[in-house]
Amino acid sequence: MGIEVVIAVLLGLLLGGIGVFMFKKIQDESTKKSAKIEAEKIVNKSKSESARIKRDSEAKAKDFEARSRKNVEQDILKQKNQMKQKEQQLERRLKEIEDEHNRKLDDNQRVINQLKDREEKVNISESRLKELEKKAETQFGELRAKLESVAVMTQEEAKRQLIEALEEEAKKEATSSLEKIEEEAQKEAGVRAKRVIASALSRFAAEYTSERTVSVLSLPSDEMKGKIIGREGRNIRTLEAHCGVDLIVDDTPEAVVISGFDPIRRELARRTIEKLMEDGRVHPARIEEVAEKQKTDLMKSIKEEGDRVVVELGLTGINSEIIRLLGTMKYRSTHAQNLLNHSMEVSYIAGLLAGELGMNVKIARRAGLLHDLGKAVEHSVEGPHALVGAEIAKKYGESDEVCHAIRSHHDDEKPQTPLAWIVQTSNMLSNSRPGARRPQMDNYLNRLHELESIGNSFDGVLKTYAVQAGREVRVLVESAKVTDDQSGMLVRDIVRKIERELPQAGHVKVTVVRETRAVEMAR
Repeated sequence: MGIEVVIAVLLGLLLGGIGVFMFKKIQDESTKKSAKIEAEKIVNKSKSESARIKRDSEAKAKDFEARSRKNVEQDILKQKNQMKQKEQQLERRLKEIEDEHNRKLDDNQRVINQLKDREEKVNISESRLKELEKKAETQFGELRAKLESVAVMTQEEAKRQLIEALEEEAKKEATSSLEKIEEEAQKEAGVRAKRVIASALSRFAAEYTSERTVSVLSLPSDEMKGKIIGREGRNIRTLEAHCGVDLIVDDTPEAVVISGFDPIRRELARRTIEKLMEDGRVHPARIEEVAEKQKTDLMKSIKEEGDRVVVELGLTGINSEIIRLLGTMKYRSTHAQNLLNHSMEVSYIAGLLAGELGMNVKIARRAGLLHDLGKAVEHSVEGPHALVGAEIAKKYGESDEVCHAIRSHHDDEKPQTPLAWIVQTSNMLSNSRPGARRPQMDNYLNRLHELESIGNSFDGVLKTYAVQAGREVRVLVESAKVTDDQSGMLVRDIVRKIERELPQAGHVKVTVVRETRAVEMAR
């Protein structure tokens, strides 16, 4: 019984082990099968991913190839266009050279034709001269025969006819000589006039100031601005009424703008306001008092300024009213020039010219100083300022020669005396010098800018400088882009463009500078 139990237990254990073994084996086979299936899935997924990556790579490669091909084609097209443009430029340049060559050939042919025409005319003139000589010989023979045949002519008649013939011939020779002498005298006069003007101007120098139609006066604070305006604007109206100007106090902070075309009234307003700011008391009665006081002081300073100018120029015997008018010129202007400085400038130049010509320097200075006297008179006197100034000068005892020079300095009356020509020339020199008048300076600067712009418009040009007051243009070029041969062509192109676009420029010397620099730093 016990053996059977043991055998049954052993048999049960054996069967259980066999079952466990079989179960384990079946489980392992199932696991291997699942792993194999999973591995196949992974392999298939990897293959599909690889195929997808391959397809993407091929697509990207094709796209990159297409873009590269397109970029290369664009570069090739751009280079072709550049080459085409260069070919067109070269063709244009060749055409210009050919046109220039043809033009010169036409000019040469025209000159040759002109020379042939002149030669034909000379031959015709020589043949006519020979005919006239033969005719004259024939006539002389006939005349001599007639004289020989006429024995009744007295000695006095023959002498008179001979004298008349000699007089006629002498008159013709004198007329020809006189024309030559006048031509030579005009040339010599031009040269001497330039030399005299240059000599006079080389000894002259003067300051230049300009005046405007407004004056700006700084205020210490906005409180002072309020005082100047006053309650309901009473103070500013009083100032405007007594000074004859317009005051603008709202546009600029801590400043008052004095506006008016009369510079003397602007000066009076400026002085009055400055005095009121010093005093601190600003009300209508005080404004009236200060304005009258400053007006008296201003008239006194004007008289002193006129006396200073007369003494500085060394002039005497000038009427006090003329001296007062000269003083008012300090506060007036003509074409952005200070009128008094302009008159003194003309006076000095006239004196220098008179000294060079051996004339009276004092009279020339006097006429030059008074030439714009009519501009110092208010608009109540009608007429051109030259005639008005001459009438004032005549009224206060100036000589007829000085009055004539004043009247004729703007051709209101034709100059008849050397002094009148000197004053007119001095006025023109003072007005036309660089910087004297803004429009001329603007034109001068624009001319220089246009010359430099023309030079800079060409390829290979580094920088263009207009020097010698626009009479010379220096063009700096890049040595790597412009060769020596091209420099000669470039300078001709610049000259032709200047002649075409700036015909009023006159004679302009163009210089092309090409250089190669090697630079190394020593350490």
